[in-house]
Amino acid sequence: MLIAIDGPAAAGKGTLAGRLAASLGLAHLDTGLLYRATAARLMRGKSNATSEQAATAAAQSLSAGDLEGSQLRGERLAGLASLIATYDSVRSALIDFQRDFAASPPRGAKGAVLDGRDICSVILPDADIKIFVTANAEVRAERRYQELRGRGVHSIRSVILREMQERDERDRRREVAPMVLAGDAFLLDTTNMDADAAFEAAYEFVMLHHIENGRSE
Repeated sequence: MLIAIDGPAAAGKGTLAGRLAASLGLAHLDTGLLYRATAARLMRGKSNATSEQAATAAAQSLSAGDLEGSQLRGERLAGLASLIATYDSVRSALIDFQRDFAASPPRGAKGAVLDGRDICSVILPDADIKIFVTANAEVRAERRYQELRGRGVHSIRSVILREMQERDERDRRREVAPMVLAGDAFLLDTTNMDADAAFEAAYEFVMLHHIENGRSE
């Protein structure tokens, strides 16, 4: 089973993807970490961090080990990750990594859940199940603010909201693999949902899809 989940920042897709993977015995890949790991490599290097050539080289050299570490969740990396994600050559360099993960999930898993911005439309257009998770920007900004506060990171709500809106616009308008709602995706608006309610709604959708497919075979 392959499940593709897309959506903007702080909509809850990462938490949802992880919980679905754990409950269904599937492997989970947060594809946003690929771009954050690429950004981290750039920031450690001596080259221009916004150079497409340098970003592409960093993306091509990524390994699974680069995706580990809490430092990848920092807001500083988020902005640079969003910028380099607009580079066609960077996205091309990371496509095989994502598709290989889905085709051969680690640790013998019977399938995979991938979440990101273009999983349903570009990476896994033939996924068994597609979900687009969203929420209004103010709610998402508040969630990110509370997350950072819980980690002891000083932040300003208005700044988070502005940066999130800028990132949303960049993700939607980029020429290469923009963030879009796939026509066959289940739209899950979590504006008024907590993580448990979002999981229950998604899990019910997955189970109904599984049952319907079983009847048609």
